[in-house]
This record gives sequence, structure tokens and C-alpha cells, in this order.
Amino acid sequence: MDDLTALARQQLDDAKADPHGRSARLFLHDGPLRQTVIALVGGASLDEHVSPPAGSMQILHGHVQITTDHGKQDMIAGQVAQIPREKHGVTAVENSAVLLTSVTHVDGM
Repeated sequence: MDDLTALARQQLDDAKADPHGRSARLFLHDGPLRQTVIALVGGASLDEHVSPPAGSMQILHGHVQITTDHGKQDMIAGQVAQIPREKHGVTAVENSAVLLTSVTHVDGM
């Protein structure tokens, strides 16, 4: 069993020490299911990328902004949302840690 609070704290510490201001740890890998804690220092971002077939993002700490061609969505600690199905980027408005849950393969997709 993993402790999300401890994982978020450790990844934030690692992100603060990283020259790009980010850190991630895949802690659950079960077939197509993946869960990763990602930390970003304020102002750091994940460049635009393609979404997995299914997934969600839960904000464990801080405030992030998800950007797509159709606009921006702000998320704060405690919120969870489906990952956009289109290309998107993520920027930390402040030091943040998120739980990314993704499914890498869905039959028929």
C-alpha cells in the first residue's frame, strides 16, 4: 500500500531540486492501469501531449491549469477530472502534486 501524501511530498521535494521543476513516480502498474504522482513547482509545465484512451487527474496539492486548443481549465487541491481526450498541456500555477490515473489500452480502441 502506498501513502499518497508521502508520495506527493517526496515528489515535490524532488521537483524543487530538479532543474526543470518536475518529478514523477509511477507507483502502480497493473496491466493497462497506471497511477503516477507528478509534481511541478510553480511555473513549471508538461508540454502538450496526447491523452491515453482513458484517465483522470486528481489534484493532491496546489493549483494547476490544463490547456487545450479549446481553452483552459483550472484545478485546485481536492478536485478530480477526466483527462481531456485531445492534446493538452499542464502548468503549475503554484507548487503542485497530482495523481494521474491512466488506462493505456482499451479493447476496441
